[in-house]
Amino acid sequence: MVALRGDGPLKLGGTLRVSVAGAESNVAIGLARLGHRVHWTGAVGADEAGELVLRTLRAEGVEVSGATRDATAPTGLLLFEPRLPEVTRVHYYRTGSAGSRPAPAAVERVFATAPPRVLHLTGITPALGPAARATARHALRLARRHSTLVCLDVNFRARLWTADEAAEVLRGWLPWVDVLIASGDELPLCLPGPAGEPGEDAARLLALGVREVVLTHGADGATAFTGADGPHHQPAVPVRAVDPVGAGDAFVAGYLSALLDGADLAGRLARAATTGAFAAASRGDWEGAPTRAELSLLGAPPGTVVR
Repeated sequence: MVALRGDGPLKLGGTLRVSVAGAESNVAIGLARLGHRVHWTGAVGADEAGELVLRTLRAEGVEVSGATRDATAPTGLLLFEPRLPEVTRVHYYRTGSAGSRPAPAAVERVFATAPPRVLHLTGITPALGPAARATARHALRLARRHSTLVCLDVNFRARLWTADEAAEVLRGWLPWVDVLIASGDELPLCLPGPAGEPGEDAARLLALGVREVVLTHGADGATAFTGADGPHHQPAVPVRAVDPVGAGDAFVAGYLSALLDGADLAGRLARAATTGAFAAASRGDWEGAPTRAELSLLGAPPGTVVR
């Protein structure tokens, strides 16, 4: 999507900063900055907003040859409205957008050309409508056919669909998911029956075949569970938080980066905490994502000048 960021209440007008946003594109940029080959497959409108999205991704080293331009639908729009120092409202304009109806054929072409090691999906895409839901499910089937690891970040958005709608879709996806990332209150969306304690829900998901469950706790870090190793808790890396938007996506990028590098569970969580902290310490969805060479900067004492 194109993202417009205000500096106060939208109803009062003022200036808006133009950027690009989207959970999947944030993760793609985060992984590309860490040196991984990343392919973003989605749909934008055949408009200037869509060109901005594709241009931004290309500039960040993300492959977009699988993206499509829809001449009959606009690129989606997102408005950020800071209302209090610690509270931001998000307004979506995505109904009927190009991103709400991505083409299954585009996903097929990517898998046919070079099957990925990891397919990353979020619970945002299926919330956009039936076409997006169908294409995401098709991607899951292709991943299974090509032995591609599937990572799902639940990313529930109450302004896009209801909890019941999300639960129906996400529970149906569960047999394809290898790595599940969610907050404690999102886990019940993936499980039938009454919710338990987060650790109990994670154990149930592992019993259902999910290989790794990563529980995010915001400023309190994250805890990962696997069948053989865990739970393992990783505290958050302390930083002066500037903007929490995008920190979860940066966390996912760090986790997947370390997984692709063959790191153990502790190493995956440590890198995820570091990349998440970079995002929280910077304004924007993805702008603060670190390169691999920058990962050690958070360990530098205050006032450090790198010359």
